[in-house]
Amino acid sequence: MAESFTSPGIDPPSPTLSARLRELADYLARPMADRLTEEQRALSLGIARRLVVDAAKALDGEIDTALLWNDWLDSGVPTAGRLAAACFARAEEHRWREYSAMRMVVPSALSDDDSEAMEAQGTEVAAEDSAEDSKADRAYLALQIADRRRFDGHGHPRIALADVDPELLRALLRDIAAWRTQRPEASAAAPDDLVGHALDRRMASQGLDRAAADYHAALNAQATAEEAATAIARHDWLALIALAATASRRSYSDMALALLSAEPAALPALLAPLRLDHASLAPLEASLAALPGRTGEGAR
Repeated sequence: MAESFTSPGIDPPSPTLSARLRELADYLARPMADRLTEEQRALSLGIARRLVVDAAKALDGEIDTALLWNDWLDSGVPTAGRLAAACFARAEEHRWREYSAMRMVVPSALSDDDSEAMEAQGTEVAAEDSAEDSKADRAYLALQIADRRRFDGHGHPRIALADVDPELLRALLRDIAAWRTQRPEASAAAPDDLVGHALDRRMASQGLDRAAADYHAALNAQATAEEAATAIARHDWLALIALAATASRRSYSDMALALLSAEPAALPALLAPLRLDHASLAPLEASLAALPGRTGEGAR
């Protein structure tokens, strides 16, 4: 614990100054403690803002979302602890997938003969895939579509309302409704009715967890292990997290954060339901180890 400090010439110190001094004292006492990087902070804050804006629009399209967010930044965001956990999990998953994609090795150029042979083979495979149009392929496409809803129109990561934990969303909507009633321009609609309608719309939409479950259900046990191993080899972390989450009966968000905070030695146990051999986990271990500033209970 940081040692107590005395006021530097201001008696008594203002609450803001006291808070800043406590923060500085804590930093000086533990300068090497794990802390958020600026990238992590910015990503998480942006995701939180987009989630609050989306929830406010779902509650009442007339809400001034910019004013709402600025007011909450000044006075403190309600449900901050649970909101922070959800936003941090989404931010870390996004960072992992972005860094992993940048590190992927670009295939070397092929000769003309090789290119023609692969093109011919690809045409045959495409024809077969088109004819089969397997259930697993359709489920994987639905998973990709659900994942794309987790980005805004500018490609920034967000949490789709369909993916928010129901209790967190209920608390967030109630906080927004309470803020709304204090505004002079608020409509006469009852807050409880607005919250109920917004939650009903959320339950009617298909989120990432549902798409992950459908993808897992479209595969048998052997195919699931093969798909998971292939996903690791290709750095397709969307598919891996989806299969691992469903096999472990966890949410996609929980599984993503569990992977990102796991020690390498813990990965086999964490992914045991997928029945992967240890050798197939090597690309996953390398990708996680290469993520800058990785934080969590098991991260170093």
